[in-house]
Amino acid sequence: MTPQTKQQNLILDRAQIEQKVTRMAYEIYERNFEEQELVLAGIYPNGHTLAEKLATQLQQISPIRIQLLQVKLNKDKPLQEPVQLEPESLSLEGKAVVLVDDVLNTGKTLAYTLNVFLSRSPKKVEVATLVDRHHPLYPIAATYTGYSLATTLRERVQVVLKEDEVAAYLL
Repeated sequence: MTPQTKQQNLILDRAQIEQKVTRMAYEIYERNFEEQELVLAGIYPNGHTLAEKLATQLQQISPIRIQLLQVKLNKDKPLQEPVQLEPESLSLEGKAVVLVDDVLNTGKTLAYTLNVFLSRSPKKVEVATLVDRHHPLYPIAATYTGYSLATTLRERVQVVLKEDEVAAYLL
């Protein structure tokens, strides 16, 4: 069976994803209610879109000032290109940071971004993910998880966060 003909199994629809994002936002607020400001750092592209959705929810339920940060890296070869943060000028010193990605699989992507954050002296770094697949190869665990899913190593989880389609599939 080629990847193109693999069956797509819907694991989360739009309503379920919105519900999980709302729940995650409440959890983030509960653990950070004493903070004046919170930085949501989303791994581009889907992690950043998820961070935007979390920011919208947090702004509705909490008085915390939310800053969005876009994190770009080469996920296949993370050491060949530097991790980029946009806006570069955003100070992280003494701030609570939530690193956001759509799927947590081995932890590799998040592990390679940690050095960039730690070098900027944040107060703490937490991890939020929509789907946690539980195949850790790096010491990364999600602080906030929308959906926990046991998968085989051959299976893939694809999250779609577009205007016309919001869903997660098991491939």
